[in-house]
Amino acid sequence: MRGRLAALVLFALAAAVPGGAGAAAPEVRERQALRVCADPSNLPFSDAAGQGFENKLAEMVAAELGVPVRYHWHPQTVGFVRNTLAALRCDVIMGITTTSEMVQNTNAYYRSVYTLVYRADSGLTARTLADPQLDGLRIGVVAGTPPANRLAALKRFDGVRPYHLLVDTRYDHPGRAMIEDVANGTLDVAVAWGPIGGYFAARQGVPMTVVPLTGEGDATRLDFRVSLGVRYGQDDWKHTLNDVLAKLAPQIRTLLESYDVPMLDERAQIGAVPQ
Repeated sequence: MRGRLAALVLFALAAAVPGGAGAAAPEVRERQALRVCADPSNLPFSDAAGQGFENKLAEMVAAELGVPVRYHWHPQTVGFVRNTLAALRCDVIMGITTTSEMVQNTNAYYRSVYTLVYRADSGLTARTLADPQLDGLRIGVVAGTPPANRLAALKRFDGVRPYHLLVDTRYDHPGRAMIEDVANGTLDVAVAWGPIGGYFAARQGVPMTVVPLTGEGDATRLDFRVSLGVRYGQDDWKHTLNDVLAKLAPQIRTLLESYDVPMLDERAQIGAVPQ
């Protein structure tokens, strides 16, 4: 499914190490701050300047709790959960897929999907990865992510240009690079996690088309729900955050829309935040 993994699959890899976030820790009854684990250079999710939508969400949650936000910064790569939440350096991850087993998930606050991104002047109208229009085109995808597996199953080998999955985002951002390469003509098409595709496509110097990949059927799962992540055993904290997320749901939707995040409803259709 965070890019976060340049897509959220990265979270699963980041967590898949010994000593995960299941470490027991007592519930904190009186919180002096919202202690957030985050990547300092991973837009549109978070950065050290507070410009990501997860930064903005943290501010909204902290305001509801009546406390300030304090960050522990760490690149979202292998060991992220182990070195942040599990190490008790913070109390919440602001975006992690509900498929992650290394954290306790709150209720999801959005559901998104991988996207096709191409220039609006390309003449393309492709809506799926199997579309014959993609035959022979230069297709960028982050290696090891679900759409990369789907492209392999479709035997689209010749035109695929892989981008790195495991990176230090302070120095490399494969999702942003893919979209920029489509804009400058190095690629014909990029396949990017929805928040990444939507955000960077809207910020190029040429018009771009972003197509949510909701028509792939059951061949490969390309849509994922995203929640906050807390430590196991901290049920009161999880319930507190669930209450805050429910209260903030309309503002969260507005926030995500301002970052051009494609959102799915419970029927996997474009247009809504999960309730």
